[in-house]
Amino acid sequence: MSVTSTGLQPGQRWAAHTAALRAAIAHRERRPASERVSAHARLVFLDTLGCALAGRLAPEVAALEQQSAALAPGDFRFPGGPGMSIHAACKIMAVAPTWHEACEGHAFAHGRPGVPAIAALLPLALQRDATIGELIDALAVGYEVGARAGGWLRVAPGLHVDGNWPSLGVAAGVARLLGLSTAASMNAVAIAACQLPSSLYLPIRTGRNVRNVYLAHSAALGLDSALAAQAGIDAPPDALAWYAEHCCPAAHYALPQASADLILDAYLKPFAAVRHVHYGAVAARRIRARLNAGTADIQRIVLTIYEEATVYCGNPRPATALAAQFSLTFGVAAMLRFGELDAASYAAPRFEDAELRRLEALVEVRIDTGLTTTRQRGASLQVIVAGQSYEEKVGPGSDPDLLVDAEGAVAKFVHNAAPGVSGETSRAFCSAFLDAPAATRLRELWRLLPVASVNPSFPLFSRQGVSNA
Repeated sequence: MSVTSTGLQPGQRWAAHTAALRAAIAHRERRPASERVSAHARLVFLDTLGCALAGRLAPEVAALEQQSAALAPGDFRFPGGPGMSIHAACKIMAVAPTWHEACEGHAFAHGRPGVPAIAALLPLALQRDATIGELIDALAVGYEVGARAGGWLRVAPGLHVDGNWPSLGVAAGVARLLGLSTAASMNAVAIAACQLPSSLYLPIRTGRNVRNVYLAHSAALGLDSALAAQAGIDAPPDALAWYAEHCCPAAHYALPQASADLILDAYLKPFAAVRHVHYGAVAARRIRARLNAGTADIQRIVLTIYEEATVYCGNPRPATALAAQFSLTFGVAAMLRFGELDAASYAAPRFEDAELRRLEALVEVRIDTGLTTTRQRGASLQVIVAGQSYEEKVGPGSDPDLLVDAEGAVAKFVHNAAPGVSGETSRAFCSAFLDAPAATRLRELWRLLPVASVNPSFPLFSRQGVSNA
């Protein structure tokens, strides 16, 4: 094993970080989530499921679901979908929520610990006839480990987080659902750490939607790692430290205390776009209201934002849906033009709209050195209309327009599920899921979603007008 310049071996150098993950698990072992954590975790679950119901209607995801069910049939079914195995469902449940980039995220983790954890836990919990309390407790453990791992094991430039550290949280969450001890759970995390892959950021730059399958690797790896630990397979206890030392630009700051509930900082997106896009989009929506929705006289648009946003979302003139979801300029223009940024923004006719594209070409992006230096997120937007300047600022810090409460989460679920599930059914499911006692069997709630889907009156996604070139 290598020795660092400080004379410490990796196991010593990163001992506190590994211990922080262990402590986060141990703190929650055999302890149910608090009422506050449970309430927010249920919102994260509900939001992720709603995004999955929308995303699985994309032609590519629908085809993948059919293929997966044919190769690995089983008892799990999405509303109106074919029966498939736990592993097949795990992968589809990880791919679908990411399709239009409206799923949850966590700023400290720089990723989304909840999506792959839920993808693995939902079909397994149904198969095991688990209670909603058992599901939420497992999600809480998985989220705490995943969020801490994301804050620690930062990925190198040119890589994307989705196919990497999220599997560590999945392993811990599944281990909790299986009833494994803290030691066995940490072994599951170590098993996953021995197999962490790399996933490229390149597809986002080029607009290729292969990025959307990255979390399927994490979900499947975490699931299999927990099952392996349960079966008695072991891994080096210093696997995490070795990975941190040799395979990533790991952060040296101390991780949050075990009692800190990072899942409470999990954000739900009001818009279908990467979080960096939201700040400019909120400002654009406010200015649009002041313009009475008129855009024809807009002459100039200047977005000033923190530098990280320009690094990850500097994709002007996007030609594909994925590139547009990671485009600051597209997000501002779409909000000014239509007052919305949702799945329909990435399909014809909106995606090809001439006025949207004219506005998008006008957006000039500048870096806010103050926000960048203080590591805060926010944006200011200036729109010049017939010589008159309109300006709006969003952040830094919490902004009501960036937060989704329970009422907003239900409305978002109903909207996302609408092409396949009636509004009445969606609202009944949401109400039951959010209010159900912890001892309620998950199967009872899952049955509230229809086995046969409602015939959609319109396609939520379409290949038409969204080039794959």
